[in-house]
Amino acid sequence: MIRIIAFLVVIAIVALGAAWIVDRPGEVVMTWQNWRISTSITVAAVLFFAAIFVAIFIWTVVRLAIKSPDLITLFFRERRRTKGWRAITHGMIAVGTGNLALARRSAAEARKLVGHEPLTMLLAAQAAQLGGEIEKAETEFRSMLGHAETKLLGLRGLYVEAVRRNDAASARAYAQEAVQTDSTPAWASEALMEFQSRAGEWSGALTTLEGAVAAKAIDKVVAKRRRAVLLTAQGLSVEETNPKLARELSMEAAKLAPDLVPAAALAGRLLGAAGSLRRAARIIEKAWAMTPHPDLAEAYAHLQPGDAGEERLKRVRKLVKKTRDHVESKLILARAALEAKHFDEARELLVPLLGDPTQRACLLMAEIEAAEHGDHGKAREWTARALRGKRDPAWVADGYVSERWLPASPHSGRLDVFQWLVPHSALAGPVLEQAADQALAMPLPRFTPAREPKPQREKDPLVLNAPKTRTAKRPEMVAPFIAEPPLPDDPGPEIEEAAPPRRFRFFNWLAGPAA
Repeated sequence: MIRIIAFLVVIAIVALGAAWIVDRPGEVVMTWQNWRISTSITVAAVLFFAAIFVAIFIWTVVRLAIKSPDLITLFFRERRRTKGWRAITHGMIAVGTGNLALARRSAAEARKLVGHEPLTMLLAAQAAQLGGEIEKAETEFRSMLGHAETKLLGLRGLYVEAVRRNDAASARAYAQEAVQTDSTPAWASEALMEFQSRAGEWSGALTTLEGAVAAKAIDKVVAKRRRAVLLTAQGLSVEETNPKLARELSMEAAKLAPDLVPAAALAGRLLGAAGSLRRAARIIEKAWAMTPHPDLAEAYAHLQPGDAGEERLKRVRKLVKKTRDHVESKLILARAALEAKHFDEARELLVPLLGDPTQRACLLMAEIEAAEHGDHGKAREWTARALRGKRDPAWVADGYVSERWLPASPHSGRLDVFQWLVPHSALAGPVLEQAADQALAMPLPRFTPAREPKPQREKDPLVLNAPKTRTAKRPEMVAPFIAEPPLPDDPGPEIEEAAPPRRFRFFNWLAGPAA
């Protein structure tokens, strides 16, 4: 719109100028030697502007003739460059689609047409990687180190190749060199922190994290969480040798990430040992409200070392007051009640969990049976059920199950990947468990010693469902079937108001060779 208005304004000015000249006629006379030229003002103006245009045209032609060699050279150069970039594009697509022949041909053509451009070197290296030519690929990446603009690209490629051949020392060296550059790429910071975490170099990992934050290679929220993890790891490493430093580190970590269970548990444990019970309780209670965890309950129950079972039970009741319906609250409160010898309360807490019990619930019931009544038969029954019960949550990362929290995965070295969840259960052995279930379900025949021992044919002790035929002869001496783990010789525990009707199950007696 603005251009149209400007054009109209210019046209109007020209029209007004022409009209002004026409309205004011005059004569222009030029005398040169014997020539006298006379014309009007209008014709003179037209001839003047025509002369200017002719001069411009002649100058353009002359200038074009003078610069024609350079223009021709520039034309062929741009044409060659265009073909080269087209070859790079085709080569990158060929690498992505796995077309090795086209990738190699495009890399050679691009290098011939464009030269040592960054993308040309990258295409040659990726074509070598695609063809399995590792040495050639590393040569291409090393050639990039000599140019400032391709140095990081070369370090990245060399790092990837070192990781592929499982050369941790070289991979760490390349990542560390990349971190020391001005840009500090995110991949280098991540890789270096993983190597430092594997080696337990927590101070170095914190320094690397600070550099990544300064270079804006890591998000601030992620960096805050990782700093808390690294501080917790450093605190755990010096807990025994320098409790004061460990307490300061854990308190800072708990402040950065209140839901980080290991940090809160460590801070509470060390503050309790130092006599700061209220501060320790406040940190643990805040973390428990976010994530109920047995480590937090254990630290809270033993805030003051040497307390009796009753004191620990009161403290645990206070902790789980707002989360009594949580499974972890019931389990930890049942444990505290058992230690305080409140067996009825412990049973009452565990009854809702025994419909499909976990291993911890079964083991707690076994302890209750053994501690309250000394009934080791029922204790063994609950222990056997624990072997086949559901698994409790544990610290899991990259398929690795750990009994305690670890700051980094032992497989990949990644920080803060352990999660508190139920690990995948492995299938139990089919022979022992199925045999044990069948043995418990079969009736027990009357035992009567034989008058005269007779040679018996050997039978497979694992065959439980062998048909039995009634005969007039009295049964011979038999040997009992014993499955592993040993199964109890009693009907099992009685669960108040939640158990199905009791059914008596005994071992089966199988005939065998007389001893």
